[in-house]
Amino acid sequence: MTTNTKHHIERLRWEKRRRTLRVIDVTRLTPNMQRITFQSDDLQDFASLAHDDHVKILLPVAGDADSFVTREYTPRYFDTRARTLVLDFALHQHGPANAWAMQAKTGDTLIVSGPGKSMVVADDFDWYLLIGDATALPAITRRVEQLRAGGHVTSIIMLADAADKQACVTAANWQAQWLIRDQDSANDEQALLAAAAAFTFPPGDGYMWIAAEKQAARALRTYMVEQRGQPEAWMKSSSYWSLEE
Repeated sequence: MTTNTKHHIERLRWEKRRRTLRVIDVTRLTPNMQRITFQSDDLQDFASLAHDDHVKILLPVAGDADSFVTREYTPRYFDTRARTLVLDFALHQHGPANAWAMQAKTGDTLIVSGPGKSMVVADDFDWYLLIGDATALPAITRRVEQLRAGGHVTSIIMLADAADKQACVTAANWQAQWLIRDQDSANDEQALLAAAAAFTFPPGDGYMWIAAEKQAARALRTYMVEQRGQPEAWMKSSSYWSLEE
C-alpha cells in the first residue's frame, strides 16, 4: 500500500518467521543501554526495511514450556552475510525482557519473530523531527545514520541519565536535543511537549516520528497536528510503553 501524498510512503507486510538466535556478544553501551549481538544461520534471509521495524522476542514463562511473554525491539543492525543481528535493550528495574538482557551471556539462546511489517518513508523530505525517550533511541539513531548526506534532522530525546547520550556517524545534518528526566517524576509528557513547542519548523516539507510512553506520544501527536498544523500523513506516532502497565 502506498499513500497518495507528495512523498512516497510504503507500507509492507509479510509472513512472520521464528528464528532461534545465539548470543555472541554483550556490551553495556551506556549505564542504561545494553547491546546484544546474536548470530544464527536463520538470519541468512533476515530483512528490515524501516528504521522502526520491530522484532518480537519470546521469553519462556517459568514452569510452562509452551507459553511465552513477548516484547518488541528495533533491529539496530543486521548483516545477512555474517548472519548477525544487534538489539539494544533500554534497561529498567522491572520486566522479563529487562531481566533477561541484564543476565544475558555468550551462548544464551533467544527466539525472535518478525519483522512482520515495515513503513518505509522516502528520504526526500526537507527536514525530519524525531521525538522519543530511551526506548526509542535505537530507532532514532538508526534513522539518523541512514539519512542522506546534507539532510536536516532534529532529535528530541528524553533520558534518565546524561551518560546515556549516544553519538551517531551520519552524513546528515543532525541537531540533537537531549532532555534529562526529573528523577522525582516518571512522566515525560510535559517536558517533551515544552521541547516540541520550542521547535521552529524549518522551510519546506517535514516528516515527524514520535515514540514514547503512551500518554506522552498521544499528547505530542495531538499537539503537532492540532496546534502546529503538521499533516497527519507526514507523521507517525507510536506507544512504546505505558505508565499504566
